[in-house]
Amino acid sequence: MSTVFSKIIDGELPGRFVWSDERAVGFLSVNPLGPGHTLVVPRVEVDQWLDADPDLLAHLTAVSHAIGDAVRTIWNPPRVGWLVAGFEVPHLHLHVFPAWDMAAFDFANAATSVDAAEQDAHRDAIRTALREGGHGASVPS
Repeated sequence: MSTVFSKIIDGELPGRFVWSDERAVGFLSVNPLGPGHTLVVPRVEVDQWLDADPDLLAHLTAVSHAIGDAVRTIWNPPRVGWLVAGFEVPHLHLHVFPAWDMAAFDFANAATSVDAAEQDAHRDAIRTALREGGHGASVPS
């Protein structure tokens, strides 16, 4: 059975994509830990990071790094968070988000609802920063 992430990747469910290539996608979280909270997800369903091929994991890390640079450029937080949790959805995903303190890493503080226009603005800002950072080929239009 397809995961919710596969359904987003396949267009069966909506997603605010900031990255798309042959191996991975990046889209905004529906329950963000902060503005621009992006999930980096492999196209292939892999349950957890230890099950991923090392080359795939390296690619996901590189994508996360590019998105993290964009997040830092836009929001200028003291840190950019990067987490692998995976209890929410059994499909490997890396969380990239701005962090102003340790509370930013606590999923109990995740937003339970988001403003669609604000999320669209965050998506657009990340896409612009990625294009300006030389990643235009992987930024969806």
